[in-house]
Amino acid sequence: MPTNALRTETDGLGTITLPSDCLYGIHTARAVANFQASGVSLGNFPALLRALAEVKIAAAQTNADLGLLPVDLCSAITQAATEVIDGQHKNAFPIDMIQGGAGTSTNMNMNEVIANLGLRHMGHAPGDYAYLHPNDHVNRSQSTNDVYPTALRIALWREAEALAGHLDQFAARLRGRAETQQHVIKLGRTQLQDAVPMLVSDELGAFASAASQDARALRRAATGLAEVNLGGTAIGTGINAPDGFAEKAIAHLSDLTGLDLVPAQDPICSTSDLGDFVTLSGALRRVAIRLSKTSNDLRLLSSGPRGGLNELNLPAMQAGSSIMPGKVNPVIPELVNQIAYRVIGFDMSVSLAAEAGQLQLNATTPLVAYSLLDALQLLERAVTTLWENCLADMTVNADICLAHVTNSTALATLLVPQIGYQKAAALTQRALVNKTALAEEAIADGYLSPDTLGQSFALALNRPAEEGMFS
Repeated sequence: MPTNALRTETDGLGTITLPSDCLYGIHTARAVANFQASGVSLGNFPALLRALAEVKIAAAQTNADLGLLPVDLCSAITQAATEVIDGQHKNAFPIDMIQGGAGTSTNMNMNEVIANLGLRHMGHAPGDYAYLHPNDHVNRSQSTNDVYPTALRIALWREAEALAGHLDQFAARLRGRAETQQHVIKLGRTQLQDAVPMLVSDELGAFASAASQDARALRRAATGLAEVNLGGTAIGTGINAPDGFAEKAIAHLSDLTGLDLVPAQDPICSTSDLGDFVTLSGALRRVAIRLSKTSNDLRLLSSGPRGGLNELNLPAMQAGSSIMPGKVNPVIPELVNQIAYRVIGFDMSVSLAAEAGQLQLNATTPLVAYSLLDALQLLERAVTTLWENCLADMTVNADICLAHVTNSTALATLLVPQIGYQKAAALTQRALVNKTALAEEAIADGYLSPDTLGQSFALALNRPAEEGMFS
């Protein structure tokens, strides 16, 4: 067949010419022309492509079981969809993720690609829809309004579990690093002011705990995605789907995906309501906020190297300035901050989109899909790069950490049980005026000996006392 050969396809709006070997059809071609918004195509999200293809296989198998689809067509659909699941033909999905029509263009893009691939397997040319039709066969007993959200739920569930796994790994690695720093004393700070002593291992352990908590919260939020409205068709009433289709199709889909999917308790509600997506978005916002807080702390603790806290050394990744020689910036935490801000913005988009639904459908679901899928990818990259390009090679300036403690007024709190609040406050003020260490003032006044102070200090840190720590 000549490489410049063409074919024409016709719909209710007219005729469009396509390359003869093009895997998509007229609906996708119109969508490509109509929706040029984000510049990010459906092909950029293989998790959603995979889930859509799995839905098409489950529907075809169910239609064949019910005698509504010839076995050879079911086989052709299954073979074609399996190629998509295997990661082939990504370029055949060019439509923009942000689109009007509640996802109809996404569903039709998949219908057309599967039909044309199936036609090839059957020995027919793409576009010869008399033998295998995108709507009559691939989309039989279905609507975009049950296919698209069902596939989205599957894709998001998998991606959420993947992110939770990355968070668990991140936390485990941080705990391993924390265990190596149990001997390093540092200054705890509240409101950026000296507070009380702590250990570097405690600080790193808190970062790890935040990541573990977020992984658990993410998994809890994703559980609602198991309830799918496949078989509800247009508005949840199941019009044009035979009796038993929903239960059989969802059972097939569970087998295909390995996920414990269940029919929606109220398909009409499930078709129009985006509450489960809002819940997931809130969990992603939580992950973003906590990762950003960790990154903020890393930037503060590594500030300097001479005029800042300088308690941590983050690996030097690149030159930091075009004018200031030798300057190195904490570029990885800064990257994570910006990813977090974008994810938080996505959460606002999801909230507004969910609220914008009208009556029996929400036309803005494509924005929700794009926002959540992109947020999940961005956060996974953030967690990975924060460890691999920053924390894995981070070092601790133990001497500086200890100096910040001994030169601060933070020891005053440890003295309160022995000498009382008022005397401790007076010592604090005198140390500030005299520019001396608080421990020196306490020992000079005879309130405590170096060993007694060391024992109080060790008790507060839940660690063995070190003799002569303040002598």
